[in-house]
Amino acid sequence: MASPARRPRSAARSAVGRAPQPGSPSGAAPVEPRTLAPPERRAARVLAVERVGSYDLITALDPAGPREPRPGQFYMLSAGERWGGGVGERPYLPRAFSYARARPGRDGVELDFLLEDVGPGTHRLRELRAGEPLLVLGPLGVGFRAPGVERAALLVGGGIGVAPLLCLESELASGGTPPRTMLGFRSAAHAQAATLFAGEPDLTTDDGSAGRHGLVTEPLAEALAADAAVEVYACGPPAMLEATRSICAERSTPAQLAMESGMACGFGACFGCVVQTRSGYVRLCVDGPVLDAATLDSALSAGGSHQG
Repeated sequence: MASPARRPRSAARSAVGRAPQPGSPSGAAPVEPRTLAPPERRAARVLAVERVGSYDLITALDPAGPREPRPGQFYMLSAGERWGGGVGERPYLPRAFSYARARPGRDGVELDFLLEDVGPGTHRLRELRAGEPLLVLGPLGVGFRAPGVERAALLVGGGIGVAPLLCLESELASGGTPPRTMLGFRSAAHAQAATLFAGEPDLTTDDGSAGRHGLVTEPLAEALAADAAVEVYACGPPAMLEATRSICAERSTPAQLAMESGMACGFGACFGCVVQTRSGYVRLCVDGPVLDAATLDSALSAGGSHQG
């Protein structure tokens, strides 16, 4: 994919991710919330691997990558060692992860990734220790856009899908308006991830062991019934995203969904992550992973589960 000419950093930061301003020409296309990535894998250095309930939080220093990824963008990750390099070793392909937090510094950018051990790739990644190499490609894809005029942001996350909402919460709060956040998990152990958020999320669990007993889409429906003048930002399992899409459609509430599909390359070459929209198929790694809910008839798609 050809890369457009880079603008000065200050100009890119001031425009990217913002909604079109009132009075702008109706035909003007909004600027995509996308930070361009160098077209090669590079080695980051693991700083820490922290256990957070049922999840692991990997912190790595990326010395050569872009300092300002956009909330909702993702990276392709693989371990620098013992990653399909020997007889019988798995996995072979890198794994796609939305970044949870990014902290630019003098020596590079510190990146946080939240993962759950559900297969050979995530298992190998959680085995990493401080000082070991983590191979990264990114940031990739299109992230979240700012909410529309006179609409407050409402964040809705499920399970491991809360990760991209962490950096989004931080960015929105830095603008002076902390968003309301609703999070759903399987159990109290998984719900420990809620402690990573700066605010106090509305919490639900499937088994009732923490917060409200039920699904996160239940308080969402109640909130929109009381006030639909919000813009919903959601990431989570496909069934949760489909319920969110349907609820928002009933209330004519705009929603942005960070979707997931199996990804082998991360830059549009393999067509392994296509999903159907009302205007045709799109590649989530290039045209997403964040899509407008209004462009979808359904948020359910083949291959939409979390990669292991």
